[in-house]
Amino acid sequence: MKNRILVSAACAATLLLGGCLSDSGSGDVALSDLPKPAVGGDQQLYRATLRRTSFGIPHITADDYASMGYAYGYAQAEDNLCLLAEDTLTIRGLRSRYLGPDGTYTIPANGATTTNLNADFFWRFVATEEAIAPFRSASDPEVIDASAGYVAGYNRYLAEIRDGKHPDRHQACRDADWLLALEEADMYRRYFRLAVLASSSVFVDGIATAAPPAGLDEVLPAAETLLQQLADAGVGGSGDLAFPLGGELPIGSNMYGLSAGASRSGESMLFGNPHFPWEKTERLYLAHLKVGEDAEIMGAALYGLPAVLIGFNEHFAWSHTVSTAYRFTFYELTLNPADPTQYLYEGEFVDMTAEDITVETLQADGSVGSETRTLYRSQYGPMLQFEVSGIPVLNWSSLKAYTLRDANAENARLLNQFFRWNRADSFEEFVSLHGSVLGVPWVNTVATGPGKPAYYGDITVVPNVPDGKVTECLTALSPVFGELAPGLPLLDGARAVCQWDSDADAPAPGVFGPGNLPSLTRDDWVHNCNDSYWATNPAQPLTGFAAIIGDEETPRTLRTRKCMQQVIQRLDGSDGRPGSTGFDLANLQDTVLDSSLMSEQLARNAVLDAYCPLGTLPGSSGLPVDISEACTVLRAWDGRNNLASVGGHIWREFWRNIDPLPVESPDKWLMPFDPADPVNTPAMLNVLSPLVMTAFADGVQRLQDAGIPLDAAMGDIQVSGIHDKVIPVFGGEGFEGSFTIASSRGDGLSDGTYDVTYGNSYIQTVTWGDDGQPRAEGFVTYSQSTDPASPWFSDMTEEYSAKRWIRFPWAEADIAADPALISQPLVELVRK
Repeated sequence: MKNRILVSAACAATLLLGGCLSDSGSGDVALSDLPKPAVGGDQQLYRATLRRTSFGIPHITADDYASMGYAYGYAQAEDNLCLLAEDTLTIRGLRSRYLGPDGTYTIPANGATTTNLNADFFWRFVATEEAIAPFRSASDPEVIDASAGYVAGYNRYLAEIRDGKHPDRHQACRDADWLLALEEADMYRRYFRLAVLASSSVFVDGIATAAPPAGLDEVLPAAETLLQQLADAGVGGSGDLAFPLGGELPIGSNMYGLSAGASRSGESMLFGNPHFPWEKTERLYLAHLKVGEDAEIMGAALYGLPAVLIGFNEHFAWSHTVSTAYRFTFYELTLNPADPTQYLYEGEFVDMTAEDITVETLQADGSVGSETRTLYRSQYGPMLQFEVSGIPVLNWSSLKAYTLRDANAENARLLNQFFRWNRADSFEEFVSLHGSVLGVPWVNTVATGPGKPAYYGDITVVPNVPDGKVTECLTALSPVFGELAPGLPLLDGARAVCQWDSDADAPAPGVFGPGNLPSLTRDDWVHNCNDSYWATNPAQPLTGFAAIIGDEETPRTLRTRKCMQQVIQRLDGSDGRPGSTGFDLANLQDTVLDSSLMSEQLARNAVLDAYCPLGTLPGSSGLPVDISEACTVLRAWDGRNNLASVGGHIWREFWRNIDPLPVESPDKWLMPFDPADPVNTPAMLNVLSPLVMTAFADGVQRLQDAGIPLDAAMGDIQVSGIHDKVIPVFGGEGFEGSFTIASSRGDGLSDGTYDVTYGNSYIQTVTWGDDGQPRAEGFVTYSQSTDPASPWFSDMTEEYSAKRWIRFPWAEADIAADPALISQPLVELVRK
């Protein structure tokens, strides 16, 4: 072991006199050797040990939450300073001031893309002091202390950068004028931003640019007219739309909870694998946190959150997947024809609330200008406008306007949920807290523990809008959303009866309580792979819940079908794996990374038997496409997308063209969906359909046009899209029914490769030994740091590429024995 950045003896003496930082030189004073000074009422002592094992995994030990947060903030800044600094600009609404108004702002996790200027207006308007104040005032003391500590630790590292230390690090931002110190309010803005990731922040443009009509506009298109316009534009349903109307969030996840009935040894296991962006702040960061005798937890969190959001300890393990429930509703407002900023409510016109917002903008000549907009709120929330394919669906006219109420903008329980989970002493307490706090914003949860059952719950923040209320509060445009986004209510904002209901067992008004939300506990297995709760275990369907939460007795995605199939086949032994039935850690790990495809299992033989004897097929251009080489390659293909697999890219491009066809279309499946068999139906691809024939020809043609050899191995053409060296990546896309996700969304193959920027992210497989201690292995697939100068920029990605599972050190003996162990005491005494 080597000591890096120890507290010097001189600093120890100074500490007693009123304050200092542990210095950046080497020394021989460990944290336990330092005196602990008396701390005055206006002072805060941060005192923690930050150790790192192989791959830069932080292990933080502190006596209090403030000091834990301090070390966590320091570690995350050390690994990801520039990314965190840019996010600070974003949530303060300062992108235009420092990066220019015309630059692009994206939220990869929800698909939103806009300009810096619109982003600034949006965040200034929604993440106000009034909006974030409840997130602080309602937070537990542990949340408040850890948040303050995180700010101090981040700023400690920032001060070191400004002092010229760590000279090779963070070249992208270390000298930038936008590298700003963090403030405590930034933490609560970040928590708010996380809360609304699956709701308000999807509509950045629609909220940031919403304005009343400049003149008289009495055009009210009928629902039938809008639906026809959308159909003419090629929009046929939710599958053609971006999130949230298109259903699945651009981020997804897979997870299993396996109890005794699914385990070879009888011991429970958990697999968790969020499919998150490999870029921006929705990356996940792995850490091990110990706070005195109060809490010890290990796992991952999104950047900027000083807690574990997905993780494990000796009592339980859990994971999350994005839920299908909607977190908001639209309201239609009937306006005063003489004043489009007044709306009818209970027979009287009510004024909207206007807010003038000014955003500073960096000009091309280096000067700073400004732009001012007036944005409006109703009693429900921000006004917005919404277009689909250039067609105004929610338009602010002289007669009608639209507003949004977001349940998660009111969810000040969010951080309490995770901090209380991190402190829980048992599996039973974990499950109880799920419903009693009810602060999980937009994800399903699966959990288990040593000797415990498998638990699933979509116990999340959902607007309390029963199906009967939707029917009672219909508007003229409700049929449009019934077609575009089944389950998403558009309610009449003129009547009090259309306000959200409240449940007696809910912790706050306006949301469903746990008694009206789906959950399931079993002695064998539960899963979720981003479809609704309905087939959590197909042997015990969950039904009878409001449509806003999810769909029931409907086809599952190919990925979900693969997700269920893998467990069923492992339990009956039909998956071809050796040994007895059931899971152990080794065959669980083999299963979740094997890169096979549901679409291939359902259709490859039928496709090849129907098309390959023909030699050519007509493409959409009208010209014949030679498919003979593609057929030869696909017949030899192993049906997977492992690095050595040859042919998967041909199948992917074919299925990319198939995917937009509706599941119920006779051009897709000949055997229809059967609710009694959601794993195996629908089936029998209609290979005689001209649409399917053309899809195959076009897929082959696309690869030929891109210059990609048809006999290329996946490892030669699918690589990390974020690293400065070539790292091959196995896996496939969700639309083709891959469980193992490697996604290159938006990649046009122009450079001859699939450049992976989404997909498998934090992966954990967890079980417990005879001693009751957790045994966990996994990856952070994109590695811990976004700084190319960091030793932890790509090291875990290379291990992931080789499928070399990494042991997550939990026991003290394992941490101490790690050959790469670095120990860093962190001490600072500051005035509050």
